[in-house]
Amino acid sequence: MTITGDASLQDFAGHLLRPGDAEYERARRVWNGAIDRRPAFIAACHGTADVAAAVRFGVRHELPLAVRGGGHSIPGLSVCEGGLMVDLSPMKGIRLDGDRVRVEPGVLWRELDAATEAHGLAVPGGEISHTGVAGLTLGGGVGWLSRQYGLTCDNLLAAELVTADGAVLEVDADSDPELLWGLRGGGGNFGIVTRFTFRLNRIPVPLYGGMAIYPIEHARAGLRAFAELAATAPDALGLNAALITAPPAPFIPEPLRGRLVVALAAAYTGDLAEGAALTAPLRSVAPGVDMFGPMPYTVLQSLVDEGAPPGLACYARSEWLRPLDEAGIDALIAAAESMTSPLSQVLVRVLGGRVARVPEGDTAFRFRSADSMVTFIAGWPDAADAGEPHREWARRAWEGLRPWSAGGCYVNHLGEDGPDRVREAYGPQTWQRLVALKRRLDPGNVFQLNQNIPPEG
Repeated sequence: MTITGDASLQDFAGHLLRPGDAEYERARRVWNGAIDRRPAFIAACHGTADVAAAVRFGVRHELPLAVRGGGHSIPGLSVCEGGLMVDLSPMKGIRLDGDRVRVEPGVLWRELDAATEAHGLAVPGGEISHTGVAGLTLGGGVGWLSRQYGLTCDNLLAAELVTADGAVLEVDADSDPELLWGLRGGGGNFGIVTRFTFRLNRIPVPLYGGMAIYPIEHARAGLRAFAELAATAPDALGLNAALITAPPAPFIPEPLRGRLVVALAAAYTGDLAEGAALTAPLRSVAPGVDMFGPMPYTVLQSLVDEGAPPGLACYARSEWLRPLDEAGIDALIAAAESMTSPLSQVLVRVLGGRVARVPEGDTAFRFRSADSMVTFIAGWPDAADAGEPHREWARRAWEGLRPWSAGGCYVNHLGEDGPDRVREAYGPQTWQRLVALKRRLDPGNVFQLNQNIPPEG
């Protein structure tokens, strides 16, 4: 790309990379190995002033503008072709202040969790420790603590935001309640958040958690026990199920390695003995692997990291679900049995609890009444392979669960699904509020490399 006129970033104290620079190849890579894009510039920012300078530079030269926090966007929206990547990964500040914590946008969940768990505290996060705090928060944030303490975005109290004209706003419930509402689930559509302020929540150290793993022939009984427990579970019990190919890990018995299995996972933030009793139905389905026990929250948060390594080529489809009956359970098992790659996964996360008690209009994240979320992740090892058979598997599996749909999808799990699915993720009333907010904050749609809410609706 050729840029005429001044190609410098005025007032920029960070590190500007161009193709050919020593760090360029590393910096342009994102979590999804299927994404291979080459920005014209990468602006590695060290503070809010750098972010503002980078935005002004991108707007001045009419560059496509991508924003990278943790780089975990499934469709690779953290990097663009031929434009400007605003790289927030050097911004790693974490500051605890009583019952609040201020977090910069380059922080990963493992970093935040380590800092807060040392004080017996946590912000509800996701399930993979190398996910970025920023992207997860702005799309909602579903994870182990959600049933007890709400979504990540429910715990967002304030933010510092760089707008499309390079201005810096302080946002909270007093200064701009509508913008704070939009940041709680509306994605990166309104600017670049350079500081998040979260509510901290008390957690036990250790807590009771883990997973039980069974051969696929016990999946029906296992998922039935999982669904029955979910129907009566207290808020303090988080639940997750997965249908995967067992890895060649030391904790997996040799006969199970490389075989299709069902993993029933849970975490309890109450008394350890109560946690053991509550999870007993998950641990007694059949002979299998019982990995339950007391563990630090940081260990729980990294328990499945190996199943989502950086560089894995992947594609995903997701849906909010109503309660699954026997036919729904059979559909999940059929999807797993038809997987085209041992790296693919079928994941079910139980919702409810505190998530469901937040009124639907209180945040831009809308789907409060869904019973659970299913995600089909197609994974394959060769990034040079387009992976079409694996992508097609994910699409077919998703179609197979649509009869149990609660009516939409999780923004953070959207791929290149198109504008109709983005609208569906919010619903008509929330969508119109978001469009009005976008029109006020970003009428030129500078921040469009996301699950976009265009200002024209």
